[in-house]
Amino acid sequence: MKITLKDEFIKLGQALKAAGLVESGAEAKEVIQEGKVLVNGEVESRRGKKLYAGDLVTFNGEEIKIKD
Repeated sequence: MKITLKDEFIKLGQALKAAGLVESGAEAKEVIQEGKVLVNGEVESRRGKKLYAGDLVTFNGEEIKIKD
């Protein structure tokens, strides 16, 4: 799955919602805090982590590529 940036970056929680992998910001916060989300292969615990073109998010067997 790919997300195309409209601005310079997108926040991690917003990316999960945009990709349809979580229903809400609250659910995004929960899965991120539980260590279930990887950014570029490393566990990321900040919902507000800024993602830029080229970043790869992995959650629940799904991958989201960020592109510009």
